[in-house]
Amino acid sequence: MMLLSKISDPIQYIHHHLRHLQINLKNLKFLNNERIDTFWILNFDSILFSFILGTFFLLFFYYTTKFISLKNPSKIQIFVELIIEFVNNNIKDIYNTHNKLIAALSLTIFIWVLLMNTMDLVPIDIIPYLLYVIFSIPYFRIVPSADINITIAIALVVFGLIIFYNIKNKGFIGFAKELTIHPFNYYVFYIFNLILETIALLSKPMSLALRLFGNMYAGEMIFILIAGFLPWWLQWTLSVPWAIFHILIIFLQAFIFMTLTIVYLSMTSKKK
Repeated sequence: MMLLSKISDPIQYIHHHLRHLQINLKNLKFLNNERIDTFWILNFDSILFSFILGTFFLLFFYYTTKFISLKNPSKIQIFVELIIEFVNNNIKDIYNTHNKLIAALSLTIFIWVLLMNTMDLVPIDIIPYLLYVIFSIPYFRIVPSADINITIAIALVVFGLIIFYNIKNKGFIGFAKELTIHPFNYYVFYIFNLILETIALLSKPMSLALRLFGNMYAGEMIFILIAGFLPWWLQWTLSVPWAIFHILIIFLQAFIFMTLTIVYLSMTSKKK
């Protein structure tokens, strides 16, 4: 079994932990060691854990709202209020116009990304081992934000909102002008301006997706390397300090993703 043979074959152990549980949409069957010759493949494990964590977030906040008390708030209510106040203060500092969506969107992105990042602190062998023993599932990764497909999907939603609010607030003509007459307002440079502004526009979702993916993938890789190359009784000497430092990265990446989303959306209401 892979989990027991990792010391003698750490390379195979690392490759095993970097493989997703994938499903072929053409025949709805999970892939094992088959050669992938189609585009219609989904990383089932990333989607499943994204859904579970998103559902947990919604149920937790819904449960909290059912027992709100102004005179005698519970510890859970105080905890949720601190999170909401933290997100709300950041929105007030960055986003100056009224928008009903921005608060809910920012809170959802911050908590959801934070929960996905936090899965990186779960010992990497536990869940794959249990799934292998119980269901004979050969591969499983539990950190959705370490999957480029998940981070790009979230970033594309933000990108869609950027385009939508640009057109809504400035009009289609105003948005088109913004792409063509800046930074050089002269007809000779219109094509050049369009190329520059298009690159700047496309760089926003790419920066969101790649920054989150890169940090979380690197963090997961370090945990895998520690588990793959060190005996179990020595792993804590590196994994514990790295986990403590990684808590900062986990929180910081969720905060950066939320803050950049607010900044990008706030730019849609400003006319250059």
